[in-house]
Amino acid sequence: MIMVPSEFTFLVGPISFAADKQQFTRWENAKHKANSKDHFKSPKLHLSYNPYNKISVSLVSQALRFYGSSNAIVKGIKIQNSPLCHLKFDNCLGVSVFDISISSPGDSPNTDGIHLQNSQYVLIRSTNLSCGDDCVSIQTGCSNVDIHNVNCGPGHGISIGGLGKDQTKACVSNITVRDTNMHNTLTGVRIKTWQGGSGSVQGVLFSNIQVSEVEIPIVIDQYYCHSSKCKNQTSAVALSDIRYEKISGTYTVQPAYLACSDSIPCVDVILSDIGLNPLQQKYRMDDAFCWKTFGESKAPVEPPIHCIQHRKQSRNWIQKDQYSCQA
Repeated sequence: MIMVPSEFTFLVGPISFAADKQQFTRWENAKHKANSKDHFKSPKLHLSYNPYNKISVSLVSQALRFYGSSNAIVKGIKIQNSPLCHLKFDNCLGVSVFDISISSPGDSPNTDGIHLQNSQYVLIRSTNLSCGDDCVSIQTGCSNVDIHNVNCGPGHGISIGGLGKDQTKACVSNITVRDTNMHNTLTGVRIKTWQGGSGSVQGVLFSNIQVSEVEIPIVIDQYYCHSSKCKNQTSAVALSDIRYEKISGTYTVQPAYLACSDSIPCVDVILSDIGLNPLQQKYRMDDAFCWKTFGESKAPVEPPIHCIQHRKQSRNWIQKDQYSCQA
């Protein structure tokens, strides 16, 4: 266990903890603050700990990182102005994060709040996240993630992905985001995948999400690209069993954007109890957009999202090895 006196603020560089799966890590009651507002512009040195009591120094871009940890608990800390990602969990089993605060300017590049990768059984709750990228980023290899009672904004919302970059296989399942507030964010709850990937995202629930001045609250983007030069590809990460329920508040661009793959359409996308209103009623906003999105829109849904296709779509892709995520 690492205990840091709560009455002090410490100016430190990025910190990384690496441990075998048998270790228990607890990090609490600390304030990690950058040396200046411009700290996020360049990575700093960090200390890396491993179970064999060796210390190494290297360049990294996240403020606090846990690698290969089991039953990690992070609570009661405040992280400000990280170089890039603020808090990262990679290859972890059993993570609990609560009562923390993360903050960096809304225009700081690539400053994810919490980044999850190859981690299972994760709980994030009672947390305030303000950053220049995703408040929470959920990447490949993550399953059984529960996020609730989180305040997000500014930032890009809570995202699964981007998945499948450079024709890689991605597997994500059993993700719940609930009882969460989004304010002044690029998106609300989002799934984003690159063309050419494989694998699947299954069993996702976004529930009781309150949005305020969010550009696009509900997003599936299977044509995610950082530039205008991405080639069209037929393979895609397969999306199924995605539920959006009790999402309400105001948007500034359009209520929903559901752009699924031509060759591997999204199936079982369910929207129910949606109440979204344009921030400025006197201006006409874009209507909801859907492409190759199969599922159901259950009343009440406001504004009506008629573009979801209600007919049953085949899941032939599920039999192919490239989309299977079975161990």
